[in-house]
Amino acid sequence: MIKHLKMTNVGPAPEMDLVFGERLNLLTGDNGLGKSFLLDIAWWAMTRKWPAEVNPKLTSGKVALPTDKKQKAEIDFSFSAASTTMEYTSTFQPKLQSWQVRKGRPANPGMVFYALADGSFAVWDPARNYWKKNNEEGAGRPPAYVFGPKDVWDGLRREEDGTWLCNGLIRDWAGWQKEKGRAFELLTAVLGVLSPSADEKLAPGELTRISLDDARDMPTLKMPYGQQVAVVHASSGMRRIISLAYFLVWCWEEHLKAKELLGEDAETKSVFLVDEVESHLHPKWQRTVIPALMKVMDQLMTSPDVQLIAATHSPLIMASVEPLFDEDKDAWFDLDLVDNQVALTKRPFVRQGDVRAWLTSDAFDLRSGYSVEAEEVLERAAKALSDENFNQADAQRLDKQLRAVLSDTDPFWMRWRFVAEKKGWIS
Repeated sequence: MIKHLKMTNVGPAPEMDLVFGERLNLLTGDNGLGKSFLLDIAWWAMTRKWPAEVNPKLTSGKVALPTDKKQKAEIDFSFSAASTTMEYTSTFQPKLQSWQVRKGRPANPGMVFYALADGSFAVWDPARNYWKKNNEEGAGRPPAYVFGPKDVWDGLRREEDGTWLCNGLIRDWAGWQKEKGRAFELLTAVLGVLSPSADEKLAPGELTRISLDDARDMPTLKMPYGQQVAVVHASSGMRRIISLAYFLVWCWEEHLKAKELLGEDAETKSVFLVDEVESHLHPKWQRTVIPALMKVMDQLMTSPDVQLIAATHSPLIMASVEPLFDEDKDAWFDLDLVDNQVALTKRPFVRQGDVRAWLTSDAFDLRSGYSVEAEEVLERAAKALSDENFNQADAQRLDKQLRAVLSDTDPFWMRWRFVAEKKGWIS
């Protein structure tokens, strides 16, 4: 598990320093302040390779560069390994345009999963990546498996020789379903855990063909309205979840096969990095996805030990973790723009109750949960209520504006009508 991360002269702030919770970690903040950057750094710290280094087709996950090219740039990080803590310092080397790292495979135990915001996925597996031989990395072993969005569905090939590293969701799902073995059982179970509700379970349907020109057997999903829909025709939210489910099962199946060859026990530790965890998901799904992600490894591992680090823009995500957030195990980090400079703050997790309260909390910094137009009209109306010079004509114009932006049951109406009638503005 990653424990500590400190960046100096790299990223949007002069310095960022995080001490992660051992279980759940949430990252909030406006666009462009560094949430994805922090996830990229965490991935690199545990694997020693940037996602786009492994798969150049990615548009994100590039090598982090110094902010001030003339100043020293460092990344300090630590993680738990067995019964000890491993600490490292990496310095950027300008002439090589790379970060100095120790040779050999990382001492980080367990598997590292990364779900990027654009639908890309990456995994580092201690049984298959950074293979160590005679104190050096062995030839031919990929430093990680990094899938672009298309690779997840159609398969991942090694650029050097065209070797297929993964068959992809469509072929593997169909093959697993025909075999009716462990992999398909796991996929079905993981889909069930990641479903939005008990009434809308994600479940595999029958294999089908979708085109005269496509010879592949195409997996389908059983829809709550009785039809079976090909996975490639499912909604964006469903495709994100089923691709995640497939990715996890594929990683675990390949891990088990590698461990069998090595004569070793399967891992029980894993770190999950998820960017924009709410991406494409309906609000009711956003309320369940974090608890589901924290439970999903129960379907794969025996006595799993999972650390989840998730970036989010969603107040529903923040509200959804209120019943399970534990200050001793979990952490919330918030990025803000303060005096034209990015500031990272570890905030105390105060339960807000209604999701609307999260909108005006430190996580999102909105003045209200109204539209911009309604917010402006309400501010004028609130000032008018105490303005002795406000006249009937102005009040009637303001009343018309309020009707255009507020619902008929908005609580402000009670206050407005009481004062307006008392002052004779409206009858």
